Amino acid sequence: MPIPAKVKRFLDRNKVKYEAIEHRTVFTALDKATTLRVLQKIVGKTLALKTDPTGKPSASYGAGKTYALALIPSNKNLDKMKFKKIAKAKHIDFAKEVWIKKNLKGVKVGAVPPFGFLWKLPTFSDRSLMNQKNIIVNGGTWNWSIKITPAVFKKMIPGLILGGFCKPR
Repeated sequence: MPIPAKVKRFLDRNKVKYEAIEHRTVFTALDKATTLRVLQKIVGKTLALKTDPTGKPSASYGAGKTYALALIPSNKNLDKMKFKKIAKAKHIDFAKEVWIKKNLKGVKVGAVPPFGFLWKLPTFSDRSLMNQKNIIVNGGTWNWSIKITPAVFKKMIPGLILGGFCKPR
């Protein structure tokens, strides 16, 4: 199955230059890097996160629990303490698979593209990915990915929040 129509429409509507890459079915970003024979640091993995914001609600956050997407390099792990500071949240946890299936329609669990705008979610990206020449992100299925430049990624994501919130594996 190619890139889902919702994702393709988003990319095409934004008139961005990207490359759709077909590869064998993989379920992790590390496997994707190995399969594509590219550096792990250019392959992004998208995390769906549940946050409990503090303080005044902002444009990104309403009252109570909310969700966000975070893009980090495949060779790193999320540093929850750093992410909590950037997201101004009391608590951070990974979204449950049931929530992902129900709310991120049109894409496969484990292959969510980092385009929170498609589901009205804030999108965060670790700054280290933005220092690469190209990045490879999930395309919405387990056997398609999207190759884009960080500059294009930044332009196409309204309200993208950049920060350093990774730690070594």
